Amino acid sequence: MHQPRRRRRMLAVALTAAVALPALTAAGSPAATAYNEPYRPQIHYTLPDNWIGDPNGLVYRDGRYYLYSYGTWQGAVSSDLVHWQNIPVTGPQPDPGSSAFYSGSAVVDKDNTSGFGTPGHPPMVAYYTSQMANGDQTQSLAYSTDNGRTWTRYAANPVLDLHSQNFRDPKVFWYAPTHSWLMVITLSDQHKVSFYRSPDLKQWTHLSDFGPAGSTSGVWEMPDFYQLPVDGNPHNTKWVLSVSVGSTGVQYTTGEFDGTNFTSDDSATYNPPPGDPLDGYESGSYGNWTTTGTAFGTAPATGALPDQQPVTGNSGTYLANSYHGGDTSTGTLTSPAFTVTKPHLNFLVGGGHNPYTPDTVTYGTLPPGTVFEDFSGATYGTGWTSTGSFANSGPSSESLPGQISPNALDTFAPDGDPGTGAITSPTFTVNSPYIDLQIAGGNHPWGQAGPTAANLIIGGKVVATATGDNSPNLTWTNWDVNQYRGQQAQIQIVDESNGSTGWGHLMVGDILFADAPAKPWDTQTSVNLIVDGQVVRSATGANSENLDWTSWDMSDLVGKQAQIQIVDHSNGGWGHILADDFSLSNAPALDANQRAHWVDYGADFYAANTWNDTPSGQRVGIAWMNNWDYANQTPTTPWKGAETFPRTLSLRTIDGRVQLVQKPVDSLNALRTGPTFSAKNLTVSNTTTPLNVNGKTLELTAHLTAGTAGKFGLNIRTRAGQQYTQIGYDTHTGKLYLDRTHSGATAFSPAFPNVKTAPLALDHGAVTLHILVDASSVEVFADQGQVTLTDQIFPDTTSTGVSAFADNGTATLDTLKAWQLKSIWK
Repeated sequence: MHQPRRRRRMLAVALTAAVALPALTAAGSPAATAYNEPYRPQIHYTLPDNWIGDPNGLVYRDGRYYLYSYGTWQGAVSSDLVHWQNIPVTGPQPDPGSSAFYSGSAVVDKDNTSGFGTPGHPPMVAYYTSQMANGDQTQSLAYSTDNGRTWTRYAANPVLDLHSQNFRDPKVFWYAPTHSWLMVITLSDQHKVSFYRSPDLKQWTHLSDFGPAGSTSGVWEMPDFYQLPVDGNPHNTKWVLSVSVGSTGVQYTTGEFDGTNFTSDDSATYNPPPGDPLDGYESGSYGNWTTTGTAFGTAPATGALPDQQPVTGNSGTYLANSYHGGDTSTGTLTSPAFTVTKPHLNFLVGGGHNPYTPDTVTYGTLPPGTVFEDFSGATYGTGWTSTGSFANSGPSSESLPGQISPNALDTFAPDGDPGTGAITSPTFTVNSPYIDLQIAGGNHPWGQAGPTAANLIIGGKVVATATGDNSPNLTWTNWDVNQYRGQQAQIQIVDESNGSTGWGHLMVGDILFADAPAKPWDTQTSVNLIVDGQVVRSATGANSENLDWTSWDMSDLVGKQAQIQIVDHSNGGWGHILADDFSLSNAPALDANQRAHWVDYGADFYAANTWNDTPSGQRVGIAWMNNWDYANQTPTTPWKGAETFPRTLSLRTIDGRVQLVQKPVDSLNALRTGPTFSAKNLTVSNTTTPLNVNGKTLELTAHLTAGTAGKFGLNIRTRAGQQYTQIGYDTHTGKLYLDRTHSGATAFSPAFPNVKTAPLALDHGAVTLHILVDASSVEVFADQGQVTLTDQIFPDTTSTGVSAFADNGTATLDTLKAWQLKSIWK
C-alpha cells in the first residue's frame, strides 16, 4: 500500500525546467569535475554529478550522436560513441498540470513535416511522457531549432492522452514504406505495446496492440522497435521489439511487421517436457491427497472461486486452489509418499508470494516480555514527541499484513510520501536483553540520504537501526541490547525521504521489551517437497492468479521417498496458493522469464534504447546501468548511475533460431593502451591461477575449454583471493554466470550481492568471452554475443588482478588477450 504509481525516472518539475551543464575543457574533462573519484567509470558515460536515468532522445545528426536524460534534460554529444561532451541544455517548460518528465525519444524531422523548422533547417523533435497531477500519463513533444540545446514545449500538448496512469515512454521513428512517422509506446500495467502512425508528428492514429507476451513479471516500459537483416542478408529481415520489464531486465522478440500489426516469431503456447504425472486432480477429487484446515475445500477447484479474480494458466479443468473462504482461510494439502524416479519435478504454481521460511513460529506467537508501545491509542502516547510533518499527527488505523493492534505508526500520514520529520519515544531504562519491533515500508537505511529508519538512541548516539523492505508487510526486527542494560534510551522513527524514489515512508507496529528475539511468523503460501520429514525444496506464487511453470532439480534425490505439501498459512492479502500438473520428468519445465529472450542477463541493464538515423542503418543501443532495488544506495558521489558501453546490434541464426547478438562499438579499440597481455594453453586444476594481467579498466578476450571441472572461468578485479568478481561457466546447469558476492563493497543493500546466470550451450566444449572491466562495472559478451551480462561492482582500488579458476576438476585457458583502456575523460 502507498506504493507510488510509478517510481521510474520520476523527478520533480522543480528540477527539470532549465538545467545547464558545465562546459568541457579543451582536454575533454568537465571543468568542475575531476572524474577520478572512487568508483568513477572511466569508459562509461556518467553525468558530472547528480542522478542519471534512462538514455533518452537518442538521435544522430550531422556526425554527432545525441544522448539526453529527460528527467533533468541534461545532454551530451559524441562523434564516436565513446568520448562524450556535455552540452548546455534548456529543457521545455512542463505542460500545465504536469509534475514530471518521463522517458522518450527524439527524431530529426528532415522534411519539416511538423512545421517547427524550415526546409533548410529541419527541427529536432523530442517525445516524452508528462506526469499529470491526477496521476495520468500523457504524451507530449518539444522541438529544437538549435541542435538540441534549447527545447520549446508544443503549445497543443498533449498529443496523446488515454486518461491512463500506465501509458508511457514513446519511441518515435520514420517508417519509410508508408511515408509516415511510427510510435511504439507501452500500456504498462496491461503488458502491451501500442503502435501509432502520424503524418506530421502531431496528429496520431492508433494502429494496433501487441501483448501480453514473454515475461510479465513487472510493468512494461521503454519500448524500442527496429528492423535488422538476418545473417547480414538485406533480403531477409526481421523486426525486433524490445521492452523493459519491471526491474527484471529488457526482453525482446523478433517477428514481422506489415505497417499495422506486429506478429512475433514465438509460439503463443508452451509445451513442457513430458513426464510421469503425480496428481490426480483431473478426476475431480483429491484422491489419496489429504487436507487440513479449510483453505483447499473438499475437492479441486475448476478455476476461480467466489470473489477471486480470474485464474489462468492451469493446464486442465481442475487445480488445487486455497482460496476457499477467501484469503483468511488456512490449511494444507499433502500428497501420498512417492519414489523420486527422475531428475526433475515440474509443476504449475500461482497465487501469493509468501515464501517458506525455516525456523518460524505460528502466526501471532510472541516471545516472553512486555509491550512498550502498540500505538493503539489516538495519539502516540505519553511522552512521545513528533516533529515536521508529524507534529500534529497520530497512529493510523490500518490492517497491514502482520499487524497485531488496530493501529500502527505510519509516516505516510498526514502528508503522504513527501512528508518528513521524526517521532521520538519517551526515555526508558533498558532492562531486557532484546527490543523486538515490527517494521515495514521504505528501504532507506540510516546513514544514507533520505532515510526511513527506526533508531535506538543511547547517549545521544544511534546504536541500533532498522529500515523497511519496500513492502507493507510488518516483519520483526530484533535488537540485542544486553550490553546497554541499565542505560537510558529512546526509540526514534525518522522519515527524511520525500518519496522521489518510491516508498518514502515507514510503518512500525508493536514494540516489545523481550526476553528473546521474536521469530518470524509462518505466513507461507508455498509448494514444498518433504524428504525425511524436512522441507528440501520450496516454491511460491508471484502475487498473480496466473499459474506458471517451475521445476525442481531432483537429481540428488533419485531413489528417495518424498511427499508434496501445498501450504497456505497466510491470512493476509494474497494469502492463497494455486498449484497444478505435478510430474516427474527427465528435463526441466521453463517459466515465462526463462522462456523469454533477454537482451542482457545481468543485474544492471534496464531501459535499453537505440539511436535513430545512424549512418548506414547501423543499429546501436545503450541502457541504464543500474537497478531500482539499490539505485539510490550505491556508494558513489557526486554522481549516481551510468549508461552501458554502446553496443552494435545484429541478428544471427544460432542453433536454428534467429537471435539478437551484441558487441561493443568498434571505436572501443581506440581506448586500448600499453602492451597487450596474453596467455595460451594454460590448464587449471582445482585451483585459482593468477595471470599476468593487471588494471582497473580492462578489455579481455578469452577462449576456455571445459575439462572435468564443475565450474571454470575468470576472476577479475582480484586482490589476494579475498576480493574478486567471478565470470564462470557451470557445466552442470549449462549456464554462464556472473558472481559479485565477493566483488568489494556490497553491504549497502541486501539486494546487491548476487549471482546472475544465462543459459548458454558450450560451443564444441568451449566458451568465448569478451569482457569490459571498468572502475565500477563489468560487461560480459559470450560467444557470438548472443548472451551478455552487465553488473555494477565496487571493488577496492587495490583490487586489480585477473586469474583463471577451475573447481572440482580441470579446464584449459586456450587463449587470453588483455588491454588496459584509456579514460574517456582524460
